[in-house]
Amino acid sequence: MRNIDLSPLYRSFIGFDHLASMIDAASQSEKQTTYPPYNIELLEEDKYRITMAVAGFSQENIAIETQENTLKVSGTLPGKESDRKFLHKGISERNFERKFQLGDHVKVLTADMQNGLLHIELERVIPEAKKPRKIEIGSKTNNYIENKPE
Repeated sequence: MRNIDLSPLYRSFIGFDHLASMIDAASQSEKQTTYPPYNIELLEEDKYRITMAVAGFSQENIAIETQENTLKVSGTLPGKESDRKFLHKGISERNFERKFQLGDHVKVLTADMQNGLLHIELERVIPEAKKPRKIEIGSKTNNYIENKPE
């Protein structure tokens, strides 16, 4: 992916600088490895599930953290046995770290592990103050202050 020059946006959009960091993060996620494989499902409107194939990992080996709008899932295996000899090794046994950028108001609800699959449930919870509200015509509010020049 090419680098994108966002400087024209800064001249005309004020307060949208977080978009530039989101675009940068999206371009950096391209550099992540493809391990472990994962799916992202839309279960219902505003409900999502991330499913990761984490064969060989137990619950104790996996850490899930959220910070601001980033979900980080990492897996760490204990020391490997050096006396094992493989004729064929097709199952990857390596540590991983996968980051997901979350949209505004997306919260992690639960995480569960079953049959080598890690399921992370997410939901977008829009605060009441951000939801659209109907304004009746002719209604009066006490919060309106009229600025009169003196």
